[in-house]
Amino acid sequence: MRRFFVDITDLNQDKVTLPPDESKHAAKVLRMKCGDQMEIVNGKGVLFTGEIIDDAPKSVIVQKLDYIQESPDEHHIHIAIAPTKNNDRYEWFLEKATELGIHEITPILCKNAERKRIKPERFQKILVSAIKQSKRLFLPKLNALTKVEDFISQHPSGLIAHCYEEEDRNTTIAKSLSTNSSQFTKANTPILIGPEGDFTLNEIEKALKNQYQAVTLGKTRLRTETAGVYACMAVKQYFEEQ
Repeated sequence: MRRFFVDITDLNQDKVTLPPDESKHAAKVLRMKCGDQMEIVNGKGVLFTGEIIDDAPKSVIVQKLDYIQESPDEHHIHIAIAPTKNNDRYEWFLEKATELGIHEITPILCKNAERKRIKPERFQKILVSAIKQSKRLFLPKLNALTKVEDFISQHPSGLIAHCYEEEDRNTTIAKSLSTNSSQFTKANTPILIGPEGDFTLNEIEKALKNQYQAVTLGKTRLRTETAGVYACMAVKQYFEEQ
């Protein structure tokens, strides 16, 4: 069944009108007609199933058949990750992390970052498309581009992955979670992923002084977007196995 997105907090109503872009996609592109059924999500855990009763191209109206409210996860996956020079790679991360079940994403501005600006409207569309495709009911929260120093100050504990060789950087995400899992279930504990040029030593030092724990993502060097997906999957797998 086709799935559409409506940015309405309360979908528990008899009729829902699709926004112009979703109406056009349903009526013009997919050629859906009155009597056809669809699913509607709002990114807040709601699944609304309904039947089209008005197929006007600019305002498709859907009559409710069923309504489900899903509870949010107990854990919270928050990846703070620097934008990549190639924007397509960052969009790939957004899509795949959403499919995996990420809850929050913060683009961070680091000294070695090669991209200093982002297009949040474009990124938001990627996230919406990904929840529809993957049948997720919760839309990840996309925060504004934030300087890494400010982010660390706002989030006084978490994990940080970097590529510098250090004797104490041998803890995996899973091992860290096994001793600090309550942080991910009771608080917003982010994982920092740096830019292609990695974090600077000063950025790492500030994070470690603010109760961040350095973690390894394996023996190979990963691209920024791959590291972000790896970190998301590691947290997801850990909690699914508990």
